[in-house]
Amino acid sequence: MNPKIWLSSPHMGGNEMKYVQEAYDTNWVAPLGPNVNGFEEDLQNYTGSAHASALSAGTAAIHLSLVLLGVKAGDEVIASSFTFSATVNPITYVGATPILVDSEKDTWNMCPVQLEKAIQDRIAKGKKPKAILCVYLYGMPGKVDELMAVANKYDIPLIEDAAEALGSKYKGQSMGTFGKFGILSFNGNKIITTSGGGALISDDQELIEKSRFLATQARDNAPHYQHSHVGYNYRMSNIVAGIGRGQMEVLDERVAQRRANFEFYKELFADVNGVTLLEEPNEDYYSNYWLTSILVDPAKTNGITREDIRLELEKENIECRPLWKPMHMQPVFVECPFYGDGTSEKLFEDGLCLPSGSNMTDEERDRIKMAILNVFN
Repeated sequence: MNPKIWLSSPHMGGNEMKYVQEAYDTNWVAPLGPNVNGFEEDLQNYTGSAHASALSAGTAAIHLSLVLLGVKAGDEVIASSFTFSATVNPITYVGATPILVDSEKDTWNMCPVQLEKAIQDRIAKGKKPKAILCVYLYGMPGKVDELMAVANKYDIPLIEDAAEALGSKYKGQSMGTFGKFGILSFNGNKIITTSGGGALISDDQELIEKSRFLATQARDNAPHYQHSHVGYNYRMSNIVAGIGRGQMEVLDERVAQRRANFEFYKELFADVNGVTLLEEPNEDYYSNYWLTSILVDPAKTNGITREDIRLELEKENIECRPLWKPMHMQPVFVECPFYGDGTSEKLFEDGLCLPSGSNMTDEERDRIKMAILNVFN
């Protein structure tokens, strides 16, 4: 059998071990330390955000953002329905109710029109949402101006889940730097990885300092162990941050490689009727194309579905996946209020994520091309 081609596998740059070795040599094999500080500075410099807090996961960053915004049991938080469950789960950690909002067709991200409908309806029902949690799927920026306009109109803080969008920009500005908080993830499949990890970014120094305090078990400044707040064990370790520092050195290269994958697929499907790619709507959008994703319309492909493509690739030991199953369709969140028009359901039905690793070889691309052409021929 041919070797496996992964959807998105880790891709080391070469200098990660230098920073990890430094941590070993200085015995900083613990949470916090010089690599954590250095990694946070790297993230600030790269994104243009004034402050960054390196954490154990992107999920931890979302949880802390909600805690810092004072979201409590019985509150409501608006979130994108079309996402991975890690976006919505932390809303339930604080005892709040997720209010799920559909996507729009251009970027597949939260629809500003449905967002406003949801806010107006929740207010009419006597409950103003405490926060808006929007996601930038597969690296594609959302309709930031419209989303921010709605958030500002109703004075609701916006949290940007940019877990998949490090290196993506809207009008030249990094994703995660428009709202109150930005969420980053360095999971093993992301554009850069620390094996596991995430970060919270914000221009609000006080809140980022508080996030660090809460993430280190909320220990008060006292000679003994004293706690006036409930804390969490959410800080990144110095070893893991060393991997991150090495990865930051090659981030621009990784973005270029992912964008090259997108161009490869764009050319491959150029003459295939009924297959469209998730593409930047105009020059305001700059996507890292973390994953290249397609929609397959069986009405135009002589009945070929996304599942036909997926199974053919699977047969050749090539990993690809359907798009996210919307949260309002998930058994765990099916009872949550949902505002939408069926857009994300249709995306889920027809969509597929294709192998997009920055370490894909020409030989692997040839294998993918042969398998896909096989389906359509």
